[in-house]
Amino acid sequence: MKIFTSEQQFDYSWEHVSAANWQKYPNEVSTHVVAVDVLRREFYPDTGILKTERLITCKQPIPKWLSCLTGGDNKSFVREVSTVDRNNKTLTMKSCNMTYNNLLKVYETVVYTPDPSDPLNKTKFSQTAEVTAYANFQRICDKIEDWSVERFGQNAIKGKQGFDSVLKKLDIKWNSTIDELTDKTSVVLKEVTEKTTVVFDDMNAKTSKVLEEVNNKTNEVLNDTTDAINEKTQSVLTILTRKVKEGIFHKGSGNN
Repeated sequence: MKIFTSEQQFDYSWEHVSAANWQKYPNEVSTHVVAVDVLRREFYPDTGILKTERLITCKQPIPKWLSCLTGGDNKSFVREVSTVDRNNKTLTMKSCNMTYNNLLKVYETVVYTPDPSDPLNKTKFSQTAEVTAYANFQRICDKIEDWSVERFGQNAIKGKQGFDSVLKKLDIKWNSTIDELTDKTSVVLKEVTEKTTVVFDDMNAKTSKVLEEVNNKTNEVLNDTTDAINEKTQSVLTILTRKVKEGIFHKGSGNN
């Protein structure tokens, strides 16, 4: 058994990378991946975990000495099961080959996590592959395993370049979308502000008019009430004055 390991860094946030992972293929560099089919997808809301099973179809030239063992077919299928844990910010992908597994078994694990050096803006990529060949002769096994590890290294370089190109395109697209949404939001906010101002101005105008009418009406009522009170008071005073005078004169007449 041979083991291949690789670590790389992407200059994008974990959220960006984990979202772009679903659009990684096809790309102009990793041309050996010709198809990716989603077989199953499940989301667990309690844990925030998304599990996906995919079938990856690859087509890549192989050495003549190896094609004698595979029958000359250069197409292979890989089963991949991925787990996205958004709470812990990990994307883990485990895969194994479904083709030629009587000759070669490859178990690969890929993990994307926020890079410790800059967890908000960079993502760490870790890859491990266990390669085990099966043949009647150890020398053949060693040769198959050595070739597989070498191929893994070549594909890892292509994979990094290909994914970088996808991330760059998506970054431009997402930034454009964000700018567009920002512009639309600004327009909507401006319209809302203008309409709100008009409504408030209208309300203020109507309120001022109502207050003016209420004030005028109140003054009218107060004036009418004051006039009525004054008139009534004057009438009462007149009567009282007359009564007083009549009383005085009446007393004077009696004395005579």
